[in-house]
Amino acid sequence: MKKLAIIGKPNVGKSSFFNRILRERDAITSEQAGTTRDIKRRYATVINKKVEILDTGGLDQGCELFDKIKEKSIQAAHEADIILYMVDGKSLPEMDDKKFFYELEHLGKTVALVVNKIDNDKMKEKLWEYYEFGTDAIFGISIAHNRGVNALLTWIAEQLPDTDMVQDTSEEHEEVEHLDIEGAPDDREWDVSDVHEEDDDGYFYPYEDYAAQQETNEEEFYDESVDTLVDFDETTLKEFKVAIIGRVNVGKSSLLNALINDERAVVSSVAGTTIDPIDEAFEYDNKKITFIDTAGIRKRGKILGIEKYALMRTKKQLDSADIALLVLDASEPFLDLDEKIAGLIDANRLGCLIVLNKWDIAARERYDAIIQEVRDRFKFLHYAPIITVSAASKQRIHKIFEKLVEINENFSQRISTSKLNEVIEMAMRRHTLPSMHGQRIRLYFATQYETRPPRIVLVMNKPKGLHFTYRRYLTNKMREAFNFEGVPILFKAKAKKERKRS
Repeated sequence: MKKLAIIGKPNVGKSSFFNRILRERDAITSEQAGTTRDIKRRYATVINKKVEILDTGGLDQGCELFDKIKEKSIQAAHEADIILYMVDGKSLPEMDDKKFFYELEHLGKTVALVVNKIDNDKMKEKLWEYYEFGTDAIFGISIAHNRGVNALLTWIAEQLPDTDMVQDTSEEHEEVEHLDIEGAPDDREWDVSDVHEEDDDGYFYPYEDYAAQQETNEEEFYDESVDTLVDFDETTLKEFKVAIIGRVNVGKSSLLNALINDERAVVSSVAGTTIDPIDEAFEYDNKKITFIDTAGIRKRGKILGIEKYALMRTKKQLDSADIALLVLDASEPFLDLDEKIAGLIDANRLGCLIVLNKWDIAARERYDAIIQEVRDRFKFLHYAPIITVSAASKQRIHKIFEKLVEINENFSQRISTSKLNEVIEMAMRRHTLPSMHGQRIRLYFATQYETRPPRIVLVMNKPKGLHFTYRRYLTNKMREAFNFEGVPILFKAKAKKERKRS
């Protein structure tokens, strides 16, 4: 499949055109220079042919961060088969643009000059000034108003081989009077500060889960004659997604680069370097693992500009992930914010591996104390294994893969009803269910009805009588009997279905 790279200086509309091709607000766009930093890759259909689109950061320089963004953009140009060099049509041609454009032509790739922001007929006159670049492949467009975009899409499709032909979808690219794709997906403010609260015993729960722990009053019923597992695709054992999450500057992007053994993500000393989540697939032991590097999370009062939208994207990525790598900085004291970020993992019911990064500069003699502090602070992730690594030196990085494969298998396993009830029965013999207002609580049987994560239904005479402390007790007994390391176990209390009298 051919690769198409969108190259240009900051704020010329590269990410907006990227979104236009995908026909969704995938890349974050704003008027702030340097919004796009990493290379964002997506597969798309242009007219009726498949292509991989590479959205790049701006060709700018001046500080460490922008120099690295520029380096990544040039790397994408070398990798691509087709290059769109985009400029701002509201300004006069600049010598830097000509220099960059000629350098791209010398790469021997198919290159087109795209003059964006030609918003009306009067501005078309400015387009003539760009013919001094000496190319016939020049397109004057307005992404904000969807002017001239179809001609550019048609040209792109002509450069793609017929072997990448798909069912004709050209009707999706009809010209419209206005297509507003600027800005973030919505203007809602999302904040991590109110994700969860603490109960009396020190455990943290998301608000909706906390309510469920106190009272299980579901209206739906469970048919006791049903003993079947909700089907899931067997490919989940061979393909799964892993979100890398943590606060700013804990080394998430460095960890991604170390995992895939490539400088995929921009890494710098600037806090909040990653804005748009990026993903990268990696093959390990015949498994396809897609790593998602998410934006670092700050305290609410320190969220700056486009970082608000980055946090929204992080939350969205967690919705689609299977396992989370919670990255903590082992060289610094842990913060309350680390706990609140971890609450997102609990809220999304993800498998989890806790990664203590920067172990090469941590106080190793405090190993036992650091591990104990993690267990004390993150009690709600008690099931998550802990691994110490150094993304900088790649120390023990391979151990992460081994643990992820094991966690994914645990995430997908199904326990037979007979074995499950055997464990539940033994647990009840040790500690009987407490009564509720003097009424006896009876648990008839249990069965697993779903995986990823494993969900178990408890059929009872009084579902409200299952206290969350007894639920936790049953969870511990399940972990003693079966390997559920790295994954949450969810119990659901159901009333026994009443049989209708004839």
